[in-house]
Amino acid sequence: MNRFALPWFLAVLLALWNAPASGQSATAANRSGLNESGTLTVEGRSTPYLIRHLPIDSFPDLPAAIQAELNRRSCLIPQTYEAHRPENVVHASLQGPGSSDWAVLCSARGAVSLLVFFTGESGTSLAATFVLASAPETERLQAHGAGGVLGFNWGIDQASPQEVHDAQAGLVPRPPLIDYDALADSTVDHRTIYHFYAKNAWMLLDMPN
Repeated sequence: MNRFALPWFLAVLLALWNAPASGQSATAANRSGLNESGTLTVEGRSTPYLIRHLPIDSFPDLPAAIQAELNRRSCLIPQTYEAHRPENVVHASLQGPGSSDWAVLCSARGAVSLLVFFTGESGTSLAATFVLASAPETERLQAHGAGGVLGFNWGIDQASPQEVHDAQAGLVPRPPLIDYDALADSTVDHRTIYHFYAKNAWMLLDMPN
């Protein structure tokens, strides 16, 4: 092999080594931008998907310490397919009455995680970090619209004590009203579960079937 052909041969080998896995198109994992698109095989058919992301600086109210931690984790914030405004960053009282805490969906390296950050007394320093759930990002997709394109379906939001109490209306006996926020964890057009922190541990609140 001559010295001019060698670089070309090595380039081909490198391209084959870095080729995407089966079931995902060669143009799928374009993580240089904010969006990720491609195709997945669903019930034997090639189905397109699109996941939109926002950078951390789209959420300027996040305390600097939490922004730094999210950037350290290389997080982008995934948006549900029905989003009309920035979402999946939540400010709520999750540790106790009057606390200033944050929950974030973090997309990084093909996985999405539900992170919760407790802040210190100032509301700006980072006191504790929890990972409540994690999954491959492509496992949180569902079809929507006339074309059946797959979109991201995981959303989080603040759940006030009254909102939780209303959601528990079908339970007998009905649990007492909680006195600070829970975290609503939803799949679009499907069930919502509620994470609640009490006695130094996270739990799922009881809900009607």
